[in-house]
Amino acid sequence: MVYYVYDGSFDGLLTAIYEAYYRHQEPQKILSDESIQDNLFIQHVYIKADQQKAERVYSAIVHKISPAAAKKVLYAFLSEAEDAATAIYRYLKLGFKVGKSVDSALADPYVFRVHVLHKKVSGEAGKMLGLVRFRLLKNGIFYAPIEPDFNILGIIAPHFKKRMPTHDWIIHDLKRRIAAFYSQGQYTIAPFEFEGPLPLDEEEFDFQTLWREYFQNIAIKSRINPRLQRQFMPVRYWKHLIESPGANYK
Repeated sequence: MVYYVYDGSFDGLLTAIYEAYYRHQEPQKILSDESIQDNLFIQHVYIKADQQKAERVYSAIVHKISPAAAKKVLYAFLSEAEDAATAIYRYLKLGFKVGKSVDSALADPYVFRVHVLHKKVSGEAGKMLGLVRFRLLKNGIFYAPIEPDFNILGIIAPHFKKRMPTHDWIIHDLKRRIAAFYSQGQYTIAPFEFEGPLPLDEEEFDFQTLWREYFQNIAIKSRINPRLQRQFMPVRYWKHLIESPGANYK
């Protein structure tokens, strides 16, 4: 039994798919190097990421299947689910045979799995666009902490690039210890860690007070529906909302 092992990057996954095709092998699973476990009955084949090979696979997905399939594959990868890489491999293997109609083959468990993961990641990214709360720091940079279930930073960053084009900002994914840094029309995503209280600008304290007062006063008490609120704004996101009681905004 052969398992392909890649470095956890999207390029690494696409390289593994490339190698499976050109080596005429059919790995039982494709796993990131963080997910492997020792087993005497499994042969682990380590695949080194190759950007050119990855680009060839991605181009093939777009042209031989569809741009929509390429997006589904990326979003499924960003779910970070342990079975995502294998599901993507099986989905693409079928897709290269049948073309864009692969997305109609929902009876196939791997196609269905890719669709489920894509929907989950897309749904959280959509919610997060309305849940990011920026704080103005003393150096004039706007800072926003997030802790999403999925690795959606690269999905939401372009939205804020358009929304806040004249401000420098940082969106910090605390869970993954990475951040999107934006300045002068460009953003980059890089490893980032920060500990200690935020150096907030003096005006930020006043703004936060006004925002919480506005949030409390605008609510119609007779129409408050905690269950519906939790449905659209899950409790796990509340700690980073300035208007939420007990929010971690300092």
